[in-house]
Amino acid sequence: MSTFKTLDDLGADQRVLVRLDLNSPVEDGEVQDNRRFERHAETVSELAEAGHRVVLMAHQGRPGGDDFVSLEQHASILADHVGHDVGFVADTFGDDAIDAIESLSAGDILLLENTRMCDDELPEEDPEVKADTAFVQTLAPYFDAYVNDAYSAAHRSHASLVGFPLELPAYAGRVMQTEYEANSAIATREFDGQVTMVVGGTKATDVIDVMNNLGEKVDRFLLGGIAGELFLRAAGHDVGYDVGGMDLFDDQWEANHETIESLIEERGDQITLAVDLAYEDEADERAEIAVEDIDEKDRAYLDIGTDTVEAYDPVIRDSEAVFVKGALGLFEDERFSEGTVGVLRAISETDCFSVVGGGDTSRAIEMYGMSEDDFGHVSIAGGAYIRALTGASLVGVEVLQNN
Repeated sequence: MSTFKTLDDLGADQRVLVRLDLNSPVEDGEVQDNRRFERHAETVSELAEAGHRVVLMAHQGRPGGDDFVSLEQHASILADHVGHDVGFVADTFGDDAIDAIESLSAGDILLLENTRMCDDELPEEDPEVKADTAFVQTLAPYFDAYVNDAYSAAHRSHASLVGFPLELPAYAGRVMQTEYEANSAIATREFDGQVTMVVGGTKATDVIDVMNNLGEKVDRFLLGGIAGELFLRAAGHDVGYDVGGMDLFDDQWEANHETIESLIEERGDQITLAVDLAYEDEADERAEIAVEDIDEKDRAYLDIGTDTVEAYDPVIRDSEAVFVKGALGLFEDERFSEGTVGVLRAISETDCFSVVGGGDTSRAIEMYGMSEDDFGHVSIAGGAYIRALTGASLVGVEVLQNN
């Protein structure tokens, strides 16, 4: 399906420049291990074990943010996953970086400093402009090949993602390959049976774009999260408003209510909304209320209710393909995990093609004792997953395909 070259096409004994996405949560200055390290370790291990000299690039945070830190900690976390030393140099393309690159032996791994500490990296510009930067022009001559494994950043036209493929033979790493193929499946595969999409999360705007674009490809949409409440509001229920200092609903309603209303009008028979919602009662316990019994929204709703979970379950089990975008409730709190976990369990027990993606949703799989092996693909991409679902092109993939 993809027209880019992969690691299977890479010649022997190369000095390879590899772009990963190791962007991670940072708590009190400590970089948190997460599934991105585990996934990218597959590509890094494969290259090192084949005897290539492996130089890694990645970004962390954005200038000015609390999470804009050095990649020194990332090197040791990645080393644990790869089972091999990962050297680190606090430089991207200066003399220290070049010296470290030139001193590598076969099978060695080196991580360069945060690409976003380099002035040439960040502004989004055409690949040709990025290829002409000092960053790319200085580093490229030291390498035989470029590997992009950072699918989750592939919608960004940054130097480390789009500049190097114009200067070097370029290949897709294993994460890039599997993410691209799974996430493009909804646009490119033909399914004979029912295709269902579970839609939740906090970014309603993203989800609405997906629903608008995929109406012809998806038979059933099951809604929860912020988007679900906004659709209930459009259907005439007194929910989907900000209460008590929240700022998740009213702005998104303002921006999207016309599209939501037209989706309900044109595709209402494809869209299933919650019939009950869960909230925290006075005793700090989970309580539920039927949507039709809500006269006025006076509290935050934190999950879909049990009746809704029971209604969604058979729809999933009757599906040939299920795509998940976003959580259906505040699953990090066990009291409000029933919607997200109920849906994921149904998918895991159904013999269907499935892709679970959208920010943190995939964390619920591990958190609640399920196995990633029971899902077709668990995506580590947020923005790129959304773009793939809406059929938008990914510039980082395009430059690989054109190489």
